[in-house]
Amino acid sequence: MPIYEYRAIDPDKGCSKCRSVFEYLQSIHDPPLEKCPQCGSRLLKLISRCRACVVETSIETKSVEERARDYEREGMWSHAAELLDSHAEKIKDSSLKLRAVDNYKKAGYSLETIESHLSSDSFMKEVS
Repeated sequence: MPIYEYRAIDPDKGCSKCRSVFEYLQSIHDPPLEKCPQCGSRLLKLISRCRACVVETSIETKSVEERARDYEREGMWSHAAELLDSHAEKIKDSSLKLRAVDNYKKAGYSLETIESHLSSDSFMKEVS
């Protein structure tokens, strides 16, 4: 059921509930409230801002992460690192890049090699 927001048309005449904005849970089919349930003051139904954001991960990225997780479980750190690194470059994802660097470390790559991955232009632009 949706949550609607209301406030008194004249806040000076409202009670502590309707003087400021309050939320009211009601069916989408219910008529809007006309009067405050506590004091009977006339109400104004407000248009609420959306306070949520849905971010979906692509099927390709999910597949890459699943394969990398399988490699990690099997201790195949360099396979996981290379898979994550190439996909991170492709989609410009710094969190995947950092996970790839972590796997490079576990695979025993030299510090110099790992630093070269961290200092790549595209990675540094993404992080900053």
